[in-house]
Amino acid sequence: RTRYIQTELGFHERLFVAVLTSKATLNTLAVAVNKTVAHHFPRLLYFTGLRSAKVPHGMVLVAHGDERPIWLMYETMNYIHQHFGSDYDWFYIMQDDTYAQAEQVKALVTHLSINQDVYLGRAEEFIGGDEQARYCHGGFGYLLSRSLLLKLHPHLDSCRNEILSVRPDEWLGRCIIDFLGVTCVSQLQGQHYHTYELAKNTEPEKEEEEEFQAALAVHPVSDMTLMYRLHKQFSRIQLDRVYQEIQDLQMQIRNLTALTPAGEAGVTWPVGINAPFLPKSRFEVISWDYFTEQHLFSCPDGSPKCELSGASKADISEIIESAVEQLNRLYQPLLRFSKRQLLNGYRRFDPTRGMEYTLDLLLEAATQKGHSHVLAKRVSLVRPLSKVEIIPMPYVTEATRVQLVLPLTVQDLDFVANFLDMFAMNTLDTHDNALLTLLFIYHPYDAQRVGQVDVFAGVKAMVGELEKRYTEVKIPWISVKTEVPSQVKLMDIVSKKHPVDTLFFLASVWTEINMEFLNRCRMNTISSWQVFFPVHFQEFNPALVYRGEQTASSNTDFLRDGHFDRHSFAEACFYNSDYMTARTKLAADILDRDEVLESMEVFDVFLHYSGLHLFRAVEPGLVQKYTLRSCNPRLSEELYHRCVLSNLEGLASRSHLAMALFEQEQANST
Repeated sequence: RTRYIQTELGFHERLFVAVLTSKATLNTLAVAVNKTVAHHFPRLLYFTGLRSAKVPHGMVLVAHGDERPIWLMYETMNYIHQHFGSDYDWFYIMQDDTYAQAEQVKALVTHLSINQDVYLGRAEEFIGGDEQARYCHGGFGYLLSRSLLLKLHPHLDSCRNEILSVRPDEWLGRCIIDFLGVTCVSQLQGQHYHTYELAKNTEPEKEEEEEFQAALAVHPVSDMTLMYRLHKQFSRIQLDRVYQEIQDLQMQIRNLTALTPAGEAGVTWPVGINAPFLPKSRFEVISWDYFTEQHLFSCPDGSPKCELSGASKADISEIIESAVEQLNRLYQPLLRFSKRQLLNGYRRFDPTRGMEYTLDLLLEAATQKGHSHVLAKRVSLVRPLSKVEIIPMPYVTEATRVQLVLPLTVQDLDFVANFLDMFAMNTLDTHDNALLTLLFIYHPYDAQRVGQVDVFAGVKAMVGELEKRYTEVKIPWISVKTEVPSQVKLMDIVSKKHPVDTLFFLASVWTEINMEFLNRCRMNTISSWQVFFPVHFQEFNPALVYRGEQTASSNTDFLRDGHFDRHSFAEACFYNSDYMTARTKLAADILDRDEVLESMEVFDVFLHYSGLHLFRAVEPGLVQKYTLRSCNPRLSEELYHRCVLSNLEGLASRSHLAMALFEQEQANST
């Protein structure tokens, strides 16, 4: 299981960062640290003696209840060992008046061996102590290895009772030296821990010393403004290094490409970016989307023209601005360009390199003498794919109970038996932790006659047989009377009858339940974080696909005989607590206009009112046999249209439909 490889093999996270702060500086310097470098570290906590009444937003704070510096250090080391000692390889301790270059610190630990006891920082001499022994100055931060932390922990109580010191960094250094015999070093395994001590009234923007530019940590930072100025200056230095490195790499690529068989013609544009994707057939051609400054001519809802707004508008505005800026950089000071109008715009997403743009710009070119001329120019740009970022997700397990909810109408009666058989075989026989609740949706006419003729009597008899066969299983049902079976209204009824921590799987009668999918439902649904809307695989109409021939028996051919139905949102996995929270926000928005619910699905509720991640992905474990669905015209126009599209696209592929038409024409001609 890919998700658990790291845990099962005993791998550790790389770096944990602890920031020592105080009640006086929590809302100033600590906030500045949080805004500048905290998001660059994988895990960062703030430790203080006493906390303020209100903790700044976005900061994880641990308060020990005592402001004494030695006590704060002692409790912090204990806390780190107890909660994170077995999860991380490296521990970086810094103060809130320290500016640390996060990327440099992360790069440092990747070059150090974890098999050694490491105490790395700015080495300082003890006052009146042994000349050979050194402690790491707390103001410049220091790095501890996991092995050293584990060995140090049993001696912390002895250090607290036996070692007297005013400074917490000296106390910790003396503790490590006395009990472990490890002294602080500023250089280890070929890696240097560079630091820089700020003088009073320092202007970071004017610091050009090599020692400053190479520093991993800068101290002391007296106020928030200075922290932000340092961050801006170091970001500029890092950016200049990156641009210079890119230029050097591009020059090397050009020089090496000239020596290849393709010669200079083999150099791709931009240099260093993957070459464009080359389609092997007409079905692999990536189409271009046309746009202007006001409209997009390839819309998400399938309409031919829509207004340019949101992220797309910001994207195109930035691209046009960047194009003019690059032209000015290329031709200045001889010419200066200004944009008159975007004549034509094209863009496409190439998965091998990023977003590509082609712009036809109407420009006004001005010379140094003040003459101007209007001309049209075509430019090409690429927004390359950046470094892939792994988003941290909460830890979930496969032991969660899944509550299946199956809405049933009269039109579904022919398919219930197969559903119950698959449920019994794949969950009850295997003792999977899953329960089933049936939702009988009666038309008002059928509800009035339920005493004489119950349209769901056959289903209830099947449920009774299952409960006799599996004595420990109970399959409850809920009866609802409505002409318009709104998915949201039905879910409201079910939600009220289950605990808030219930994991629901909203199923359809054509769904074939299996353990593989139920496990993915558990893994992909995270309380207060993510809901899962799988895209099931819909088999095509066998009468059109096989036309009387024997159906394919090989499982490897199933993708050829159907498609993933992106128009269907009938299946969903979510927690009851998340649904109730989103439903409460929806109720406040629509007030008493219940008719609005008829135009919504559960997907819409989570999309517009939850703020959670919506995970929508193809699910090969959900395979549905072909059937012509009954589309209720009393639902909203969008839902009805989506149902009709699902039926039409589920008939067969274009090649199958073409063959069927060809055979029909052949038959008619003879």
